[in-house]
Amino acid sequence: MKRHPDLLQLSREHYTALKLARDARRAAGSGNANEVAALAQRVVDLFAAQLDPHFRVEEQGILVLLAEAGEHDLAGRTLADHAELRRLARRLATPDAETLLSFAELLGAHVRFEEREVFEAAQARLGVDTV
Repeated sequence: MKRHPDLLQLSREHYTALKLARDARRAAGSGNANEVAALAQRVVDLFAAQLDPHFRVEEQGILVLLAEAGEHDLAGRTLADHAELRRLARRLATPDAETLLSFAELLGAHVRFEEREVFEAAQARLGVDTV
């Protein structure tokens, strides 16, 4: 899929997020407390270093663009997902499989939502044909 240059890096970062979600889902289902703890720590670390900065770029750029264009539902859902992912990442400071699984499922669904809906709406406003 062709992406506007302003969206390329964010889209690439989604790949890393999807891998993290996959790994977290596997660890949560493993029944192994050490795997859960290791992945929870990885989530906490990557969230601070990569995911939260990624969210901030989206919140200060794409979501402003969409809100100005009247796409309040898309912007609102994205902000709500970001808030819940932040909350779950904080909870993972005390690792547990249920929270890890919730984080994994929401992160995966969130990335797909952004790629399929948010970025498509943003591209329409940025002027790139996605065919």
